[in-house]
Amino acid sequence: MIQCYCHDRHGSRDGLCPECQGLLDYANVRLERCRFGEAKPTCANCPVHCYQRQRREQVRTVMRYAGPRMLWRHPMLALRHWWDGLTAPPQPDLGSVRK
Repeated sequence: MIQCYCHDRHGSRDGLCPECQGLLDYANVRLERCRFGEAKPTCANCPVHCYQRQRREQVRTVMRYAGPRMLWRHPMLALRHWWDGLTAPPQPDLGSVRK
């Protein structure tokens, strides 16, 4: 989604602009540290808000733009994301909170 957004909004042809690359790196670190692991729900359904407020707004902007376009560019990924959004989020294991 970030690549779609950056390509269309920032005109990046090869790779991502520095701002979008920073957002992607931040998101990857958050995913690696997610307490839900492979059972992670979609961010909209997650009971834990792990993104900083500014980064959360950036991701919302990217998703608002790229989300509808995913149906045309990557229909299977869009359907999988939609299906994942229908499942109930798991309860976090509060005993394994990472610092």
